[in-house]
Amino acid sequence: MGEIMKFRAMIKKSDTWWIGWLVDLPGVNAQEKTREELLESLKIGAEDLLSTAVPFEAEAQMTTIEIPAPEWTLENRG
Repeated sequence: MGEIMKFRAMIKKSDTWWIGWLVDLPGVNAQEKTREELLESLKIGAEDLLSTAVPFEAEAQMTTIEIPAPEWTLENRG
């Protein structure tokens, strides 16, 4: 099995529905009747988005950047 990626999900109950979205993947959102179904729909949405081919333009370069984790992250709490 490959590496596991983690994404932050904002979820909440709204009347009889669970709604949520992935903070780190704009456009991935869902609405389901149960929390479990919502989380599964968000996983499927993320997999679909990440498996979409990214077209490259001539002369373009893809790279990554690194930034320090913000102070509010759990990893930085003592």
